[in-house]
Amino acid sequence: MMRVSFVALCVVALAVVIFSSETRTAEAKTCNPMKLLPCMSALTSSSPPSTSCCSRLKEQQPCLCGYIKNPALKQYVDNPNAKRVASTCGVPYRKC
Repeated sequence: MMRVSFVALCVVALAVVIFSSETRTAEAKTCNPMKLLPCMSALTSSSPPSTSCCSRLKEQQPCLCGYIKNPALKQYVDNPNAKRVASTCGVPYRKC
């Protein structure tokens, strides 16, 4: 009985490792700043973010630090409007 429990534990641990690495890979593949185009008017003016913007912002949340570190994107995602949009959408604005 003890041997069966150990084997089952090993199988579960292996499954966790496999699925967690696939999740990281999937997250890395989804980083695409073009997906934030619905947010452009809210990021560059005082207009409120759309539902589509908030949805995309939540999808891209794991990527935001990378966008902030990118000199070509930083002006759009590291400014007061970006913080306002993130707050309105319920996305935490982290320091990277």
